[in-house]
Amino acid sequence: MNPIVDRMYNEDYFSQWLGIRRLEEEPGFCILELEVRAEMTNGFGIAHGAITYALADSALAFASNSHGRKAVSIETSINHIKPVMIGDVLTAIAEQTSLSHKMGIYHIRVLRQDELVAHFKGLVYRKEEHWDV
Repeated sequence: MNPIVDRMYNEDYFSQWLGIRRLEEEPGFCILELEVRAEMTNGFGIAHGAITYALADSALAFASNSHGRKAVSIETSINHIKPVMIGDVLTAIAEQTSLSHKMGIYHIRVLRQDELVAHFKGLVYRKEEHWDV
């Protein structure tokens, strides 16, 4: 596992509360997983859209910071494609599609098994500051 992501995750109490599990990490790439719990659902009995968003956002953070420079999101968007239910196990796959000195673009697919349930796009600003690990 990546020591930068170790540090980030250890200080990321929200991702921990969500129950996010780290499956794979490489520079510019990350796979995360979580199981949807009852307290994550909305009044329709389906997972609140913020759950897939938060999972994808954590994947964006870990993938974009894994190069060693601190990166913060400056624009994100999500498409909710299929409803997500209690007990569903979601996997977020974050892939870097563009990287420059100051910016990075990432696409994150949120899957239930092999079925796409959400698509997230993130633009990050890469600071000059490096992670001290």
